[in-house]
Amino acid sequence: MKYRILGKSGLRVSELALGAMTFGTETGIGVDKDESRQVYDAYREAGGNFIDTANVYNAGTSETFLGEFMKNERERIVLATKYTGGMRSRDVNAVGNSRKNMMESVHASLKRLQTDYIDLYWVHAWDPITPSEELMRGLDDLVSQGKVLYIGVSDTPAWVVSRSNTIAELRGWSQFIALQIRYSLIDRTVERELLPMARALDLAVTPWGIVGSGMLSGKYNIDPNAAGRGQRNQAMINDRSLLIARTVMDIAGEIGCSATQVAIKWVQQGPANIIPLVGARTLKQWQENLGCLELELPEEAIERLNKISQISPGFPHDMLSSQQPNKIENHRRLTSGGYLD
Repeated sequence: MKYRILGKSGLRVSELALGAMTFGTETGIGVDKDESRQVYDAYREAGGNFIDTANVYNAGTSETFLGEFMKNERERIVLATKYTGGMRSRDVNAVGNSRKNMMESVHASLKRLQTDYIDLYWVHAWDPITPSEELMRGLDDLVSQGKVLYIGVSDTPAWVVSRSNTIAELRGWSQFIALQIRYSLIDRTVERELLPMARALDLAVTPWGIVGSGMLSGKYNIDPNAAGRGQRNQAMINDRSLLIARTVMDIAGEIGCSATQVAIKWVQQGPANIIPLVGARTLKQWQENLGCLELELPEEAIERLNKISQISPGFPHDMLSSQQPNKIENHRRLTSGGYLD
């Protein structure tokens, strides 16, 4: 396992992050403590030090398991967890990004994790109600108190992240150093705004859903009626995604690896400082995922994957990148104060 600097910080993290959403069985998609421990141990044995969880994963069980697993090596782990999601029903203030929910959530997470600090504290999702000033000042207080060392933001529009970091920079508060987003060959829409923003602001990117909810493993190409087709997966299964998955499978066969490894490697080699979030329900799955580190995708394979999965850049990027001289000239005249004919 190699290591990278996490965004504009001095923090060194492994090139793959372990996603611990499957630690626990409360939501029906995870595994018990013994299996979780095997995945954790295998990740650590491979040199991994960057572990990602959240307060809401399996109703807190993921954090509880990690607290036990890390007990004798806490200082060696770069621990990331999140808040936003509610942990108490019928309590209007137990959800969102307000200072109240922030402070109560971090204290509860610290208790479950059996630690007195969190290395990277994520805002789990955008809350349009809480002002950016309240959010960033509250997070800066946690850093000042030593309960949190760094902060990051997940599942939030680019303009909100940019504005929040600008406010923090102007006021001398802690800034986001990392961005968590959904990104895969199936869904490349983050390339329009979020990834360019991450490069401009020097944010590390930790993408989730990198195998497209299992789509890119090829299982739905092999068996259209594969078990575990939830409502979310149903929406992803279409001619386009099946064609992308088939291309991934073909390339995997050509270079002698699994389709999952190709999907992970494509993300890892992406256009940003990317540290993929890799989850696994079993030790066997983790060992397969780890194999992506021994893989180097040929340039020709990358070009095929890029072509089959390409998306429209959207406005204004499509207009600005147009090679039609009249459009370029009209845009130049418009932005320089001229008038269009």
